[in-house]
Amino acid sequence: MSKTEKQILGTLGEDKAVLFLKEHGFFIIERNYAKKWGEIDIVAKKGKELHFVEVKTVSVKGHEDRLDRYEPEDNVHSFKRARLARTIETYLLERDIPDDEEYVVDVVSVYFHARLEKWDIRFIEDIKFS
Repeated sequence: MSKTEKQILGTLGEDKAVLFLKEHGFFIIERNYAKKWGEIDIVAKKGKELHFVEVKTVSVKGHEDRLDRYEPEDNVHSFKRARLARTIETYLLERDIPDDEEYVVDVVSVYFHARLEKWDIRFIEDIKFS
């Protein structure tokens, strides 16, 4: 089965996010950890902290003003956060991660400017689940 354009863009966005994270001192532990109830795009470590990273990728067609358009991280809504929390809990249990292990959830928004063939990345560290 061939991938859709959206799936291809998503994979490229995740690849860009991995490169960004590595350039900023993160060690990538795992990608695309999936369960029936959710997926973790990237699991990484920086220092003593474990990072669960949600990647959101969009294609930007023109010169839209960033403030006036949809932001990819807007799609990490309460339903998505609940699924992500459950998936993280499962990951921690399956991998025998100690209860006192510090972890955060981050979002990497990846923008592909199609006309310019340019990528921009926005990193939002430690999003809260409130």
